[in-house]
Amino acid sequence: MSDSVIHLEEIKKNYIMGRQELQVLKGISLDILRNEYVALMGPSGSGKSTLMNILGCLDSPTAGTYNLNGHDVSAMSDDELAGIRNIEIGFVFQQFNLLPRLTAAENVALPLVYAGIPKKDRIERALVALDKVGLADRSHHKSNELSGGQIQRVAIARALVNNPSILLADEPTGNLDSKTSVEVMELFGKIHAAGNTVILVTHEEDIARYAHRVVRLRDGNVETDTLNLHHI
Repeated sequence: MSDSVIHLEEIKKNYIMGRQELQVLKGISLDILRNEYVALMGPSGSGKSTLMNILGCLDSPTAGTYNLNGHDVSAMSDDELAGIRNIEIGFVFQQFNLLPRLTAAENVALPLVYAGIPKKDRIERALVALDKVGLADRSHHKSNELSGGQIQRVAIARALVNNPSILLADEPTGNLDSKTSVEVMELFGKIHAAGNTVILVTHEEDIARYAHRVVRLRDGNVETDTLNLHHI
């Protein structure tokens, strides 16, 4: 589909465990359109983490086709995947993964270091990304001077700094209290409204409600794929 940013066709993923082959994904076909807001859900062992790793170009499928923003990534080498990942995908993890010795702006600019952007441009773009998440006034603070919610906002700014096609968030509120979780989810809503495609991996129903579409996995297959009635 031409307006799909993600097109999966019969994606399978097997792992060798000793002498046995474990089938984790059993033929997943899925289209995610540009500027959609999708939650991936499923119980432990459903395959959602494996699917997220494939969507994020952190892993390759055993079989099937994955087209990401016009690139066939299913047969790419690790180096090619790393290159696509840096351009097309912004990651937000539950653990934040900030470097404590760096300021907020320096943390946000890190993906641009790997992309070979000059330092002056890196800091300018980092400040723009921090402004998007409402933290322009905290750019010189280190992570021990920030609250949990502010740290997660810095992590979101870092994910946005490359202007990726997709923002991929893995349990982004897992380490936050309920009030801060609401603030962070409202921020994802604003990011989506600004034109980003957002994919959220969560096991929490109240977090999935923020998404406009919910894809549920069970035993390596898509069990249901439904629009969220709150947003229609």
